[in-house]
Amino acid sequence: MDKREEAIKLLRTWVRQQHASGIERVVYDRDHEAGVLLEEKPVAVAEVETAIPALRDSLESKFPAWSGSELLPLAEEILACENCGLCESRTQAVPGVGNAKAKLVFVGEAPGAEEDRQGIPFVGRAGQLLDKILAAIDLSRDDVHILNILKCRPPENRNPAPDEIVACRPFLERQLEILEPKIIVGLGLFASQWLTGKKISLTKLRETGPHEYAGIQVYATYHPAALLRNPNWKRPAWVDFQAIRKEYDRL
Repeated sequence: MDKREEAIKLLRTWVRQQHASGIERVVYDRDHEAGVLLEEKPVAVAEVETAIPALRDSLESKFPAWSGSELLPLAEEILACENCGLCESRTQAVPGVGNAKAKLVFVGEAPGAEEDRQGIPFVGRAGQLLDKILAAIDLSRDDVHILNILKCRPPENRNPAPDEIVACRPFLERQLEILEPKIIVGLGLFASQWLTGKKISLTKLRETGPHEYAGIQVYATYHPAALLRNPNWKRPAWVDFQAIRKEYDRL
């Protein structure tokens, strides 16, 4: 993709973000954009990029902890991504959230409806439970980083499809490379299998951990949404989080 095409994708992303924020009408010259796409008339990249600073400013205001980090330009790529069919049904992509220098990173499965609306992971009921669990081990969102395997919500919150995981994989890999955490926690089966490369049950992943991803310790535990569905799993999940906190204190 050349710079002109990238600028146009970012511009379209900015327009979608304005709609998601409640702005009902965004005016831009469709004929002008079509001319750029078809290259019927020469247009300077800078001319197309005039709206891009607005996207960058909105990203920096949403993720102030990412200011000056490589996470911010990567988030621009994620928001403009059209590598799988989920781009057609999403409100907006959800890059992640948290401390850009976090030693502890949580990886979930995919955004839900509320995350799709706000553009921030784990802000629904499951996210509220995760916040409570973090508080119980004397941590907060300011101390950690939270990501998902998929950056866009699957329709009806269905399971991620294999091609969607493949399409999103480079983004998560690059985020983890930038963050360089000491501990990664897989929340739920999909995230835990992705991180460990082991196609076994979550019970086995929990019992045989910690595991490893690129030399980083990986703990597998229940997704907060699963704990809401089955409160009987809260006790073993609490054991997991106590072990995670104990390892965190060793760092």
